Amino acid sequence: MNIHTLYALCGRRFRKRRMTKFYQALKPTESSTILDIGGYPGTWTRFPTKPLVTILNIRPVEFTQTEDYPWIDTVVGDGCKLNYPAGSFDIVFSNSVIEHVGSFERQQAFAREAHRVGRSLWIQTPAREFFMEPHLLTPFIHFLPISIQRKFIRRFTLWGVLTKPTAMDIQRFLEEVRLLTYREMKQLFPDSNIYRETVCGFTKSYVAVRKCGTYEAGLVSARGRNLASLQSEGAAPIRRDRSIAETKCE
Repeated sequence: MNIHTLYALCGRRFRKRRMTKFYQALKPTESSTILDIGGYPGTWTRFPTKPLVTILNIRPVEFTQTEDYPWIDTVVGDGCKLNYPAGSFDIVFSNSVIEHVGSFERQQAFAREAHRVGRSLWIQTPAREFFMEPHLLTPFIHFLPISIQRKFIRRFTLWGVLTKPTAMDIQRFLEEVRLLTYREMKQLFPDSNIYRETVCGFTKSYVAVRKCGTYEAGLVSARGRNLASLQSEGAAPIRRDRSIAETKCE
């Protein structure tokens, strides 16, 4: 058994429950546009409706747009610097990605871009306070100083035992993964509700949820500003031609 099989087994029940809550909270329809940052097509092939989904990753994802899944598109880009105009998507969705972008400064950039291009938000991330480190599949190790983690990861974590990482792999992991606290999630997403996913009473992860009414209020509070000035130069094409001024919350 490899580490990715374990990830799939451990996360399957949570992902199914999370997607049900996402559907209930934001109620996407077949006319909704969704930007999934760091996701995979499989998330949406089993979704109860067929919204227009753009999946963005830093590397190409193998997926052929067929007659069975014409509503799913994949693109390459950086979640911390999105090449889309403001308010381009009805929903920005992200599942366990923001903790992988590196420093807190990069996480702030990720949050700003999600706020900018999405009218509604659903951003999930593992909770730093949870006793199990979800990538290493080992309890409490993420509470140790980085210098000690570096020494322990290869031989004393399930990830290390199964993948046998090199010293460079371990350093890359430590530089890339930064789990977020509840306070940091509130700081990154001040206009969102932060929900807790729990396991046996312990907070396993956080979900920042902003419904489009909050976004509309933000536009109203910016009265007098030219909305065209919010448009990014050279923005990537979106599959539905709908301006900010014409868009209504569904």
